[in-house]
Amino acid sequence: MAVLQTVVRRGAYYDSVTLLKVQLALRDMDGIEEAGVVMATPHNQQILADNGLLTPEARDAGPDDLVVVVRAVDEARAAEALGRLDELLARRVESSGVSTYRPKTLRSALRTQPGTNLALISVPGRYAAGLARECLDAGLSVFLFSDNVPLDQEIDLKRQAAEKGLLVMGPDCGTALVGGVGLGFANVVRRGPVGVVAASGTGLQEVSVLLHRYGTGVSHGLGTGGRDLSDAVGGASFRAALAALAADPGTEIIVLISKPPSPQVAAAVLADARAAGKPVVVHFLGEQRRGRQDNLHFAATLRETAAVAAALAGSRQAPERIQAGDVPQFRFAPGQRYLRGLYSGGTLCYEAVALLASRLGHPWTNTPLDAAYKMDGLGPSREDTLLDLGDDAFTVGRLHPMMDPEPRARRLVQEASDPETAVILLDVVLGYGAHADPASVLAPAVAEARSLARREGRDLAVVVSICGTDEDPQPAAAQAEALARAGALVQWSHEQAVLTALAVLEQAGRPVRLEEAAGAGEAGEAALPAGSGSGQAQAPQAFVQAMNGKIVAVNAGVGTFAEALAAQGVPVVDMDWRPPAAGDDRLRSLLDRLR
Repeated sequence: MAVLQTVVRRGAYYDSVTLLKVQLALRDMDGIEEAGVVMATPHNQQILADNGLLTPEARDAGPDDLVVVVRAVDEARAAEALGRLDELLARRVESSGVSTYRPKTLRSALRTQPGTNLALISVPGRYAAGLARECLDAGLSVFLFSDNVPLDQEIDLKRQAAEKGLLVMGPDCGTALVGGVGLGFANVVRRGPVGVVAASGTGLQEVSVLLHRYGTGVSHGLGTGGRDLSDAVGGASFRAALAALAADPGTEIIVLISKPPSPQVAAAVLADARAAGKPVVVHFLGEQRRGRQDNLHFAATLRETAAVAAALAGSRQAPERIQAGDVPQFRFAPGQRYLRGLYSGGTLCYEAVALLASRLGHPWTNTPLDAAYKMDGLGPSREDTLLDLGDDAFTVGRLHPMMDPEPRARRLVQEASDPETAVILLDVVLGYGAHADPASVLAPAVAEARSLARREGRDLAVVVSICGTDEDPQPAAAQAEALARAGALVQWSHEQAVLTALAVLEQAGRPVRLEEAAGAGEAGEAALPAGSGSGQAQAPQAFVQAMNGKIVAVNAGVGTFAEALAAQGVPVVDMDWRPPAAGDDRLRSLLDRLR
């Protein structure tokens, strides 16, 4: 009879990537039937319960406690597995380049590495602002990957950063390129004259990859977090980042990317852009604005944004024509009519929603243009459905799908089992921070999904967009080849992938408009909203100095981010961060007041 054994470590924080690696290692041990390795948040305790692993000790643990539960064939095997826990937790990637010394405090980290000018923070949201504040006090700009940071704390952090000439990228910022260094999820692209400010992580990745493909490159790509262009935050980081690029001699063209901003903040951003003294390409997702006014160039898609910027940069490599092109003939069964999109990139999902809405009709989605079509996605899909599987509802207690493609692979096969599904649309986003070989997980799922449909007398199309370069840790060409061998239709821009999926849907009898997107300027001049009168934003001088010098970093949270920096030759100290006051909120509040 199987036995359960539990280890609880009070106040012992580990990032989700480390915990997943330990969990997988325990599961692979002889005699271990199942293992759970989690921080004991209520959501993770429910996951343990769902897997038959919620022991009394695990139930009594708190959200800042590490819980490890194994189900083994006998007591000896369970004890043997748990006896290796410390070894597994301490294991680092060989030759990662990150020092094995991990200071527990920021003060110790800065003594270890003088000259540090940037902090990467990916600790739980309830602690992230406190640590970010400490970093700003020490003169460090902050890449704040953490989500669930309270809005008032975000506002306060960005006010503090502005006072010190620093920049806060985030919270919930997934991507940045600073002086050629990729932070978080970032692709390996050549340096060049185009600077990007983005309130959308995969939007920044898609545009930077396309700029690389179109023969030019990126000076800096500065993420801001998705709430930055709200009325409450006022575009504090977006406008400061724009000012930094305007002041940067290595940036000749500026690109601005965001989901629809607040109208008042958009007016202030566009006023800053007009005063930048450089060509500025503007893309607010979901808007169909095109054309030029003064130094501003409006684009309606991410692909068009990159194409316009590349042309302004003098690239002689012509972007591909955006059209449906030739697609294989599929034999769909009666009733096969619908598209299912399973995305790891929220911005790409949002763009797909916009492209479908104008050509086919509104899909059901958790990233809606129209609130009437909003769904949480946790239940079954219906009709045309596009889901951002990186949304918080899917990632609480789990890794982001860019890091762990297994849940998306399972959902792909689930969607294929629906007799109404004709086309499945996927994005594969490569680069630092992402899974080492996503095709190794997704390609078998593509093959299984298509085989399942064939067994039931149906055909199935799987269309994949690749966001990556051959210089990425996962070379894009090899990923594309593996997916194509499994039967996927692989496309090299997201817009092209959506149009290909729509062309396939025509074969299922759906009325689809497939006309080529108009080029920049073909729709005439774009009207600009009136300025807000808030004054032009100032460049954060300390950050400008850092981004044009040498990045020296400290990392707190996801260890793979430190490993990615070391792989790029960046000096980095990886902190052994623990919740302050062992997670005791009352004691932590007292300590904060003492400071």
